[in-house]
Amino acid sequence: MTVELNDRISGKGAPLILLHGLFGSLDNLGGVARRLEDGWQVHALDQRNHGSSPHTDDMDYPAMAADVIAYMDARGLHQAAILGHSMGGKVAMQVALSYPERVKAIVVADIAPVTYKARHDAVLDGMKSLDLKGITTRQEADTQLAKFVDIPGVRQFLLKNLERIPADQITDPDQTFRWRLNLPVIEACYQKLAAAPEGKGPYEGPVLFIKGADSAYIQEKHQETIRQMFPAAELKIIQGTGHWLHAEKADTFATLCRKFLTL
Repeated sequence: MTVELNDRISGKGAPLILLHGLFGSLDNLGGVARRLEDGWQVHALDQRNHGSSPHTDDMDYPAMAADVIAYMDARGLHQAAILGHSMGGKVAMQVALSYPERVKAIVVADIAPVTYKARHDAVLDGMKSLDLKGITTRQEADTQLAKFVDIPGVRQFLLKNLERIPADQITDPDQTFRWRLNLPVIEACYQKLAAAPEGKGPYEGPVLFIKGADSAYIQEKHQETIRQMFPAAELKIIQGTGHWLHAEKADTFATLCRKFLTL
């Protein structure tokens, strides 16, 4: 069953859907939206179990792709370009493979259509370990999370999911914060999210893969799979950046997207 995804729409022009990565929200691609909204009507979405979108008991790529199609149907979008980062890139690929007639083009940011080994064990352990009843400030949460996640920028990204409970929703006077995302289901479905998109394709439409030069998510050994599933795909590499290429080199990333999407 599909869910009604939370969105933020900006700009005018042909529709462009933005899909964030794991543990993220539509805010993560805000810089991309601002740089492209002069030429496209940008639809930034929170995916299920993330941001302000509904929580569900399950999640996999066919289900998340169906959510995107349901969103397009509700908005009257017969066809759209889709840009996805990391997990969002896999969802974009799944939409293209399952509903090719609905996809004008896709941009896949730093992810390949393959199954990855677990990379987020420490993150999941750290988020689960937070004593939500014992935290009264974000600094306290950051201190606890630092025992599992060394990089301050990663902790800052993860803690964007920690929200202060509105006064009218407090049920336990000892608990000030809660997770906005559905952490138990994300953990339970992690292997499904690490998996490759389903379907061998091919999707014959235009596809742009953008890789951060310092990231290992897209490797040479993935090229044959990419060509089989997306024969028209091209690859661009942004030097001096890693997996967060859309934030670290925002202007360069947006320029590549703009050039590709206007062809």
